[in-house]
Amino acid sequence: MSSHDMKNPTGGVNMRHVIESPAPNGNLLERVFSRENLRSAWKQVKANKGAPGVDGISIREFPAFIRDRWEDTRESLMEGTYDPLPVLRVEIPKPSGGTRPLGIPTVQDRLIQQAIAQTLTPIFDPYFSEFSYGFRPGRSAHDAVMKVCEYIRQGYSIAVDMDLSKFFDSVNHDVLMHRVTRKVRDKRVLRLIGKYLRAGVEVKGRLQSTRKGVPQGGLCKALHNPPCGVPTSRGASSPSLFCNGAFNQRSTYSNTQRILQ
Repeated sequence: MSSHDMKNPTGGVNMRHVIESPAPNGNLLERVFSRENLRSAWKQVKANKGAPGVDGISIREFPAFIRDRWEDTRESLMEGTYDPLPVLRVEIPKPSGGTRPLGIPTVQDRLIQQAIAQTLTPIFDPYFSEFSYGFRPGRSAHDAVMKVCEYIRQGYSIAVDMDLSKFFDSVNHDVLMHRVTRKVRDKRVLRLIGKYLRAGVEVKGRLQSTRKGVPQGGLCKALHNPPCGVPTSRGASSPSLFCNGAFNQRSTYSNTQRILQ
């Protein structure tokens, strides 16, 4: 369906979740901004709620804000002249103490990013590790817990529990885009993703450039297989490796450190 069919992404018709399986070379940007995909993206953004970004526009205020602006916004997206706004960075407390940075895009950019993610997911998801459960369709933390229970029944009694420190903050943009281009050939989509990576962050009213890293919960997902071939259950950046003895535990820990470094 042509993007020109899209008059207003927050219109009042029934929404349904649409995930197609597009060929990476075939009019991908048009698929991103099709009416069905945008309505599905708006439904997800609205359900996620969340605070306003740097423009101060809330989820509740967004439909009225975008109603008379969407045609111009869509045109700039299709022509490649759209510039995302910086991400609002705030610090939120961690359960273990201290804080971690959280990036809050504007509602409009959340809508666009969600539309991109929904279109790219069926292209990339088949290549993700079968042991990965974080932020994937049809999978949840409950599935990861069930997998852990299965390992325990198989006799794996020791877990090497890890958290990749500052994983999202240290993502290399060039490496990420190189991996994306392996599956995506639509240069318009690649340019738009690159703009989001370089949009910058606003911290206490001051704009900072972003030469590496992605906002937590953004478009980036870890695309790799677990190290060492050991039983694994993984969220986004917090894998757990399961062992059946102390020697195996030490070996797994040592090998994993070596691979990650």
